[in-house]
Amino acid sequence: MTAAGRAAEAGGDVLLLEKTNRPGNKLRLTGNYRCNLTNSAELDDSVTMYGPNGRFLYQAFHRFFRDDLLDLLWRYGVETSTEDDGRIFPASGNAEDVVRALEQYTADGGVELRVNARVTEILVSRRRVAGVKVGEQVCPAAAVVLATGGASYPETGSSGAGYILAKGLGHQVAKIRPALVPLVVQEAGVVKSMMGASLRLAKLTFWQGETSTDPRAPTMLKRESGHQPVKAAPGSHTGELTFTHFGLTGPVVLRASLAVVDALEKGPVSVSIDLIPSIDDQLLKQRLQSEFDRHGKRGIRHHLDSLVPKKMVDTLIKIAGLSPEKQGHQITTEERERLVTVMKDFRFNIKGSLPLASAMVTAGGVSLEEIDPRTMASRLVKGLYFCGELMDLQADTGGYNLQAAFSTGYVAGEEAARTKPKR
Repeated sequence: MTAAGRAAEAGGDVLLLEKTNRPGNKLRLTGNYRCNLTNSAELDDSVTMYGPNGRFLYQAFHRFFRDDLLDLLWRYGVETSTEDDGRIFPASGNAEDVVRALEQYTADGGVELRVNARVTEILVSRRRVAGVKVGEQVCPAAAVVLATGGASYPETGSSGAGYILAKGLGHQVAKIRPALVPLVVQEAGVVKSMMGASLRLAKLTFWQGETSTDPRAPTMLKRESGHQPVKAAPGSHTGELTFTHFGLTGPVVLRASLAVVDALEKGPVSVSIDLIPSIDDQLLKQRLQSEFDRHGKRGIRHHLDSLVPKKMVDTLIKIAGLSPEKQGHQITTEERERLVTVMKDFRFNIKGSLPLASAMVTAGGVSLEEIDPRTMASRLVKGLYFCGELMDLQADTGGYNLQAAFSTGYVAGEEAARTKPKR
């Protein structure tokens, strides 16, 4: 919609083809239906959130960035609010307002919208776009913008069809895989026993290799083989963590998930979780012993309640090998050591991630080497333009992926409108 609206604004005669019964389906879901549309981070800081490929976005961001987006939405009555972590949402907290604004943007420019229109082929003559096929109908065109999204949440229309169309025209597509996705662990019974428990601050370290979940065993079963920590995507390993019936989710997991998915291609991956990263091991030992000394007749459950969510207490006690009926004064030094180890080094083996259909973002996509970063134009086919998640660009959570979609869509639309018909 951003590409179509800008193309019309720039003087193009625009036809917007939507294969579902309405545009903006995926946008309505973003940010838990609130639409985290961008971030307050400055341009250079934003670019780093996309990893090595982020440099590709510099020119698009210089042409259309956060303030330009907010001005556009404000023109259509969408006020925004910025949260403490920099994420920007519509003030109403309703993603539908953003969709309506973009729909009006396209309508004001005279964009013709056709819904339930599935493009089956991009027509090319002498390495130049000639139009598209919708079923058996041919729609002539001097330029085509591919804005099909990735392959996550296929029920919204982003089923990966854009990759097929791009490949059909000779473009290389980097391997498609899930990003910003929850992780599944092998120890399903353990996480299920803590389902719903959430920590506002946990530190996760992912390792290339298997681990033992026994606190008395070394962290890595294969550490002697030279296994190293998995290098995560840009962003911290410390943040909010939630246990689910299948594994781990929350911002800290989502941020690292692509690196973990890629590491799983090389072999087993495990994770060590520090449940209380604000204090070190020694201080935690002292705090526990102080509690045991002061309230010796209180049960172990009561002592742990003040440190971790209640849903986790029985599981931690069991893994540490303690009786849940023990009182503070009965805890031995060795048992206290095991409790501390579990809380500071809670281990799981990663089985995989949820499927691509459940991922917030699709990693991989059309090779950036084959796209001009100044115009979003194909280097292979004249009159073909790309934008958004279809390209090999993905970022951390926080509104960055949507900002890239808006910015590249705006540039692609403007440049497509300038494309001259073949004489």
